[in-house]
Order: sequence, then structure tokens, then C-alpha cells
Amino acid sequence: MKASLKTRYDTDKRAAAATVAVKAGDLKLRASMTDATVVKGPSLNGLALAVEKPGFFIIDYNVPKKFMNTVRVAEKPLNLTYIHSRGDNRTILDGTLVFDSANKVSANHVLGSGNGKLKYSYVHQGVTTFEPSYDLNKNSWDFAVARRVYGDDVFRASYQTSSKALGLEWSRNSKLNGSFKISAAVNLGEELIKMPKLSAETTWDFEM
Repeated sequence: MKASLKTRYDTDKRAAAATVAVKAGDLKLRASMTDATVVKGPSLNGLALAVEKPGFFIIDYNVPKKFMNTVRVAEKPLNLTYIHSRGDNRTILDGTLVFDSANKVSANHVLGSGNGKLKYSYVHQGVTTFEPSYDLNKNSWDFAVARRVYGDDVFRASYQTSSKALGLEWSRNSKLNGSFKISAAVNLGEELIKMPKLSAETTWDFEM
């Protein structure tokens, strides 16, 4: 049995989440909840259950939203994900075409709407990732670049041309030293640039 505890601190709020996963043969059973589940007494808010066969499919049951179904088809070089939420009456299609270890193209589309994204990802020498993306609904480009340093640390910068939002992120995923993510975001399009919005997120993994 594996469990993880995630805490997040924003400049305007705090949040926490917990996940427990159990293997049952080829299947993985998972239950997760957020602080909304226990604050002000036990409730169903933030509670989710899932059954997963890694690399093949996931079936999610989101209790407050009634139901959400996710199916993944993992047949390289094409990976497809189908998500249907009855509570929100929304269906999402995700697809990723992997050309090689350094190049892949992905697309996301919400059926029945003009919302969609196309993204190209290129990994240079295994340490630097370039990700330009195009938002069909906003008719705009977004850009991101990430670089891995010292093995476990990743520095990432992103820019959204539609909102002129600049984001910076430092993350670490280490079995020895733990996982964390520190983010800062600022809107360069405002006449008076405000203080960056800061957030910090830490995850602890346990084997039980």
C-alpha cells in the first residue's frame, strides 16, 4: 500500500490533499481527498475513487460531481485519453503522437466547443524541453522552456501571449530528499505590475 500527502500554500489560501493506492493484481485502486473533505466536518467534497490498469485505462468516480470516466489507450506511438464527466456534461479528448524520445505532438479538445490546444514538445540532449502551444479558442500562442539540473531539479519558465502572464517554477522530485514545487506568476499586461503570486507545494510519499 502506498500513500502520499500533498500540501499547498498560496499567498491567498492554503490547501492539502491525501491519496492512498492499493495494488490488486494488475489493477491499482486509489482513493483521494482534499482538505474540503474534513474541514467543517466530514463531507463528500473533494473525495474521488479510481480503478486503474497502468498504461491501459482509468475509471474515476468523483463523488461530488456524480461521475467522471477516463479511458486511456496506450499504444505507442499514439496515446489517447477520453474523459467524460456526467456532472459537468463535458467530454474531453486528449491525444499524443510520439515520434521519438525527443519529439512529440499533443492535442486537447472539448467536444461541442471551440476549446482546443495543440502543443509540440522537443527535448534537447535530454535536459532542456521546449514547448510551444497554440490555443484555438483564444487564437494565441503560449511558450514554455524547462531545464533539468543536478538530476532532480527542474527550472521552468512559461509565457501566455493572450494574457501576458509570465510564470516561473522550481520543482524537485527526489526519492531521498522529497518532492516540492515553488511557483511565481506575474501579469506583464497590467499598467501597474503587482507583486508576483507565489505558491509552494510539497509532497510526501509513504509505503505502508
